[in-house]
Amino acid sequence: MSGKKFKAVFSKVDRSKRYGVDEAMALLEECRTASFDESVDLAVRLGVDPKQTDQAVRGSVSLPHGLGKKVRVVVFVKGEKQREAKEAGADHVGAEDLVEKIEKGWLEFDKAIATPDVMGLVSKLGRVLGPRGLMPNPKLGTVTFEVGKAVQEQKAGRAEFKIEKAGIVHASIGRISFGKEKLKGNFLALMDAIVRAKPSSSKGTYLRSVTLSTTMGPGIKLDPSPLQAV
Repeated sequence: MSGKKFKAVFSKVDRSKRYGVDEAMALLEECRTASFDESVDLAVRLGVDPKQTDQAVRGSVSLPHGLGKKVRVVVFVKGEKQREAKEAGADHVGAEDLVEKIEKGWLEFDKAIATPDVMGLVSKLGRVLGPRGLMPNPKLGTVTFEVGKAVQEQKAGRAEFKIEKAGIVHASIGRISFGKEKLKGNFLALMDAIVRAKPSSSKGTYLRSVTLSTTMGPGIKLDPSPLQAV
């Protein structure tokens, strides 16, 4: 895209305005700048102190319209539950053998699920999976005996969110090709989860700012007031 066209797209967004949800969704489509199917990303600045352990914000939510990409799922599990995981669509299932494979450098997956009884085994992979955000976690619904349900949710598109050091949560709500209604549905589901994850120790305004953007497009700021209790 030429500089002239790029400026024209960015000029459609009023930087001083806080848009309503429907306005923002319509504007996202108008601000498409790339030939590929851009990701639509959300950035929420929260009124919490991420340095305080009791103000950590983290969770996950099943998006009604998924994320528009193939998710490769591995499941650490033993016994009869292995069949349940496979039937639900898990790409790789195992226990000691799967741990050994990963220890040798194999990391061709996007999400990892484990049953509670094998977490002692999986903990050996903490240094490998932890930094990559792949470690199964009960708060994210990825440490569970309901492996079939967990696999289906991850495959369908389960968004995970975690507050960063700057007090901001970043997450994707899908692809621009989804259209306004599906993106809106995913956005509201994710915002509801973030609001529900508000720490009890958090005081004052929780949602400080909410911004949507496509991969190459300008940031569109939303009015956070109506979203405080989505």
